[in-house]
Amino acid sequence: MTARIGVVTFPGSLDDRDTQRAIKLAGAEPVALWHKDKDLKQVDAVVLPGGFSYGDYLRAGAISRFSPVMETVIEQAKSGMPVLGICNGFQILTEAHLLPGGMLGNDHLHFICRDQKLRVENAETSWTADYTAGQEIHIPLKNMDGRYVADERTLDMLEAEGRVAFRYLDFNPNGSLRDIAGITNEAGNVVGLMPHPEHAVEPLIGTGRTDGLPFFTSILKKLVNA
Repeated sequence: MTARIGVVTFPGSLDDRDTQRAIKLAGAEPVALWHKDKDLKQVDAVVLPGGFSYGDYLRAGAISRFSPVMETVIEQAKSGMPVLGICNGFQILTEAHLLPGGMLGNDHLHFICRDQKLRVENAETSWTADYTAGQEIHIPLKNMDGRYVADERTLDMLEAEGRVAFRYLDFNPNGSLRDIAGITNEAGNVVGLMPHPEHAVEPLIGTGRTDGLPFFTSILKKLVNA
């Protein structure tokens, strides 16, 4: 049976097609989901892709969090369905309180687009199992509101529970506290990160490496072996 992974399109999503392609390259079946539909079409996992949903009005991800599809995504995520939020998707996950903390504008107040070095901190989630803890990877990064923030108690909790999934190396591109690039929920089925792994799945595009492909092979193996 082929694993089916849904990719939600919101008004302003930019990287939904790229994410679908990455899923297909990994060997799973991408399924397009529309933000106004509550039906997830019996998918096994969901990706909230990058972009500027609703133009980032109000606050990045704040309006999309109330899209009809999110009612089902939140319900299914709490029941164990794997959910990945990339960039704007990460922002939506924090707005939906599936992940703690929030995202603010970059500390330098400029949009940034660069190849970013990361360290894998947690290789035990549904989306990171094909990495090894401590592995250093290069993933494209592009954001305006990418500064991860949380109160000290939450940050200490994330550190203590091993829920920092990725950390920026060499250069903090947006002022994220404790160099956090991505986090996971306690169960490990929900992961959010600012960099774009879907842009690093083929050697001819993005970084010229395939460091992002393990996100999609990780979830495929998780679903096939479930």
